[in-house]
Amino acid sequence: MLPAQTIAEVRADGSYRTVITESGDEYSAMALLLSVGTRYRRLNVPGEEDFIGAGIHFCATCDGPFYKGEQMVVIGGGNSALEEGLFLTRFAEKVTLLVRGDSLRASQILQEKAANHPKMEIRFNTTVHEFRGKRRLSGVVVKDGKSNATEEIHPGAVFVFIGLDPNTGFLSNLVELDDWGFVRTFDNMQTSVEGIFAAGDARAGSTKQVASAVGEGAAAALMIRQYLEKLGGRRGYRGD
Repeated sequence: MLPAQTIAEVRADGSYRTVITESGDEYSAMALLLSVGTRYRRLNVPGEEDFIGAGIHFCATCDGPFYKGEQMVVIGGGNSALEEGLFLTRFAEKVTLLVRGDSLRASQILQEKAANHPKMEIRFNTTVHEFRGKRRLSGVVVKDGKSNATEEIHPGAVFVFIGLDPNTGFLSNLVELDDWGFVRTFDNMQTSVEGIFAAGDARAGSTKQVASAVGEGAAAALMIRQYLEKLGGRRGYRGD
């Protein structure tokens, strides 16, 4: 097993698929599985980087219980924001959902649950302009998009759910990606390049759940084995 390394490039060289690291090392194989994952989108406002893990979080199930009995803020208007916000009501005194636009993008069922939950408040046309605090988050400056008025609110924690970006920038010139940068797969979880497979959150159409990603990885491993067996048969190679 290799230590963690940053991948700079992946190439298809004839029968081999080659991975090149930032340090210049190259690793070649006849098949390759891409499971590069995703990263949470950031708001990119002052103070955000300073308080990640110290009041700003991206996983309600991981960090919500630490703020039991406190007021919490969830940023986002999609399915993930509402699902995580509803989960946080198990611990929070109150959950305030800050939505940039004037409507939610979540499913109708989730919208109704959130609108009718006694512990949830939804504030539309509201954006975050700054996070404040010393060693931990203590205040959030928000702006009303209609009145342009700003105010500082003081939740115990903020959870950001504004989407995911796949870690596929280094693949754009090799395999086919969808409009959002996720890897397209076709028969047997194979990408547009023969011998390169994809699984997990960065695969287009995946559910973005840990259990699903693990299952996809196992399924892709079987598909790779079948691919190598067929490849070996064509070349008189057993592939054991």
